[in-house]
Amino acid sequence: MSSPRQVLSNLRHLDAVDTATSARYRRQAQQILANPQISLKMRTAIADRLHQANNLLALQTVSGDSY
Repeated sequence: MSSPRQVLSNLRHLDAVDTATSARYRRQAQQILANPQISLKMRTAIADRLHQANNLLALQTVSGDSY
């Protein structure tokens, strides 16, 4: 599993990767969020970034562009 810092960094670059890589980064984020051994502060940062990325994806999908 990737480190929480790497996952957070990856989420910041979702718009620069292909669909498969984006899905992998999102899956890694979900794994971090489900791990109670990761600090709450880090899980919150990842959750916030994932939420923001998902909102952007929804806007792109609604406008006709898919990821």
